[in-house]
Amino acid sequence: MADKGRGIGRDAENRVVFSEHVAPGDVVDVHITKKKPEYMDGYAIHYHQRSPDRVEPFCEHFSVCGGCRWQHLSYEAQVYHKEQVVRDAIRRIGKLQAKEFLPIVPCADTVYYRNKLEYAFSNKTWIAKAELEAGVSNRINVLGFHRPGAFDKIVDIKHCWLQADPSNELRLLVKAIADEQGLSFYDLLANDGFLRHIMIRLTALGELMLIVSFHKNDPKKIKALLDAVMEKMPQLTSVFYCVNPKLNDYVGDLEMTCYHGKPFIEEQLGHVRFKIGPKSFFQTNSRQAKILYDKVVEFAGLTGHENVYDLYTGVGSIGLYVAKYCRHVVGIEEVPEAIVDAEENARMNGTENCTFYAGDVRNILTPEFAERHGKPDLVITDPPRAGMHADVLRMFLALESPKIVYVSCNPATQARDLQLLSEKYELLKIQPVDMFPHTHHVETVALLALRQR
Repeated sequence: MADKGRGIGRDAENRVVFSEHVAPGDVVDVHITKKKPEYMDGYAIHYHQRSPDRVEPFCEHFSVCGGCRWQHLSYEAQVYHKEQVVRDAIRRIGKLQAKEFLPIVPCADTVYYRNKLEYAFSNKTWIAKAELEAGVSNRINVLGFHRPGAFDKIVDIKHCWLQADPSNELRLLVKAIADEQGLSFYDLLANDGFLRHIMIRLTALGELMLIVSFHKNDPKKIKALLDAVMEKMPQLTSVFYCVNPKLNDYVGDLEMTCYHGKPFIEEQLGHVRFKIGPKSFFQTNSRQAKILYDKVVEFAGLTGHENVYDLYTGVGSIGLYVAKYCRHVVGIEEVPEAIVDAEENARMNGTENCTFYAGDVRNILTPEFAERHGKPDLVITDPPRAGMHADVLRMFLALESPKIVYVSCNPATQARDLQLLSEKYELLKIQPVDMFPHTHHVETVALLALRQR
């Protein structure tokens, strides 16, 4: 298995071929869609031999919705290949050898593990090319996921195995009521229609949030839809809506209106309780997030006296989790709303040894900042998929914190950053954690120690 979940093989002439929906051990004919001097891309059209790691996908939408692209692999094979991806990234990209490479932590729940899902409305459904050629109409209102490679086509989802009940019931209810009320579903190409997206958040505490994105501000229609949904789904903890007339789907820059219930839902991770708002970034697998944070605490080896920097802190989830084990935590996060959440979460938990700043880590983490807050005894960093900016890495090298715990959702960019930090730091441990079964995604926690001069 290669990066991003594709299979990698070689043809009779030893040329590299990437293909979707294959497994190590498959012998296949591949239809080539892209040919480069270094490699070819394509998809399997005939199987001469099937891998012993293959299993029957359990979802009727497998291979078309693009969500769980590894369902054809046994879970044991999935975690094996994820661990190999991390090992390969550290060795090939980072040119490093960890003193201790710990085996991947699998996920106990391989279905219904997500606490957040987003669905798109469309007045056109994706259908197979043969159906379209046979005259089957694609002009059907749907609520589901984007088809990979077809941004204007949505796959209608009957049942999603990623989020527990009542998630499927709520999605189908919203769609049924919208159809009953004759509301128009969004046409992405024409940038027209009334209904755009929904987001469903569900916590382990049983709290349920619905967020509906409308293309047009029609208060009468908005009220009719939301009232009907709440009447049928009285267990909703919180209902929000926003109006998005833009060409893009991003709602983080839009005003959210709390239509019903609390302006947040609550989640519990170990000893910390969190308030989660409609825009909050929060780990989407709550159960595995606790395991991940426990690993951060273990790697950090805190004694109660440390000054800790928590970079890319989000809603302060890792910072608040480690706060009881150290003297002080300073968190930095680019999204201002997330810092508001972090400060509120600190108050709710009675945590008084955390200070949070809103802004780009690159701009805030300066020598002046370190002078004001004191040299860190530990830096925890959990950057986005792109990894850390070179300026931030240079500041790490200048700070010379005795220890760094680097949490990543992208082994490739983590390995790149670790290689740059190896100028002064030694990679002591690395631990993969599977947060997203049936996908190629994997989280890693790495422990670095400043080299002794």
